Amino acid sequence: MSFIACCFVLLNLGLTANVYFPYAKGARGMTYSFFAGWFAGELALQLTLVQMLLTLVMLLTGSFSGLLGSLGLLLLFANWLALLHHYYQGRAMTPRLSTALDKGLGKDYESKIDQSLKSSLQLSPDFLTEFNPFKVNRRGVEVISDIPYGHEGLALDIYRPNIELHGPAPVLMHIHGGAWIYGDKVGQAVPLMLHLARLGWICCSISYRLSPKATHPDHITDCKAALTWIKANIADYGGDPAFIAVTGGSAGGHLSALLALTPNDPVFQSGFESADTHVQAAVPFYGVFDWTDRDHLQPNTGLDQVLERQVVKSSRSEVPEIYEGTIEIKSVARDPGSRAKICVHSQDSSIDPVGACVGMRGSRVQTIVNELHGEKIDIIKWTEDLPTLISESLSPAEIQRVLIDQDNKRIDIILTEENLSKAIGRRGQN
Repeated sequence: MSFIACCFVLLNLGLTANVYFPYAKGARGMTYSFFAGWFAGELALQLTLVQMLLTLVMLLTGSFSGLLGSLGLLLLFANWLALLHHYYQGRAMTPRLSTALDKGLGKDYESKIDQSLKSSLQLSPDFLTEFNPFKVNRRGVEVISDIPYGHEGLALDIYRPNIELHGPAPVLMHIHGGAWIYGDKVGQAVPLMLHLARLGWICCSISYRLSPKATHPDHITDCKAALTWIKANIADYGGDPAFIAVTGGSAGGHLSALLALTPNDPVFQSGFESADTHVQAAVPFYGVFDWTDRDHLQPNTGLDQVLERQVVKSSRSEVPEIYEGTIEIKSVARDPGSRAKICVHSQDSSIDPVGACVGMRGSRVQTIVNELHGEKIDIIKWTEDLPTLISESLSPAEIQRVLIDQDNKRIDIILTEENLSKAIGRRGQN
């Protein structure tokens, strides 16, 4: 067996093994494993056919000669059986889906579907579409791209039928996935949105800020801001603001579930607390719905590293209250290597957010200080009362008065001369 044939066999065996046993021990390894598994798992049938074709070519050129060549062919045959088994596992989901629909909607739900709509519905897998999943049919759909929704410079895309609508159309809001750190509004769920638009829906695919620049709960705050814009403006595009469904996969699944379960929660609506953020339906796909993993369903240390280092930016073991939602980080300001100031808040009056973050005898915050090589950390209790918040932020300086000029966006702080240097801070940090 030639060296190229040997590498070919090992590569294909590795791809298939990763589909069944993905690597989940570290953030970087998990990322590589995810993308390799995504490719091999989603395209198992196509990958099998390509491997068979390449194997035939290599066989005809003598690359599988000798005993090792025969062993390589045997391993490839077993590899194809494993890939086809994975493919048919997906096909075998049809009875389970049918049972779930019957249970949720009633066994006669199909008879209740409007006949004019039923003729357009695809009630079973389409093999040709499945075999060529990259074919995008935009026929009958108008796409309006990069519409600003008035929050942090973010935008959304709208998919709508290019025919006249007879009355307001139901609305789908799509939130993309990507582990909260990558992805965009144009790369996912496009076939779904095009299909629904042809059925008379208005679909909105939104963008949101990504980590590591963004810190939880920035992501969900952006999603709620987009929802607020959709409710206020979607009627201009033919949509019904009274019926909005939200969906997404992976991180988008987490965010769509969190959005649906926290309507009007001021913790996730900073700056637009009075806005109505109810939705009428949510269909999240394969999201991580419990960051604390209380039921031990997510044995993935790579995911923990992504959350702790890039998304939440605090250790789950050190400050579990942040992951449980009982404490919120409202704002962070840093002079890297020197000092950081963190504003924390809790809706639960029985919890001291500062004490919870500091820990007994400073145990929790000291661990973070050590990881930051001695960078000082000030933890401040958040309050809506701006003078109090400013006074706490400038501690240990003693502030006498805080004068706020909202019109000119100016704040004057009155203090004694001996407190001036404390208030300014080292190199003007404060």
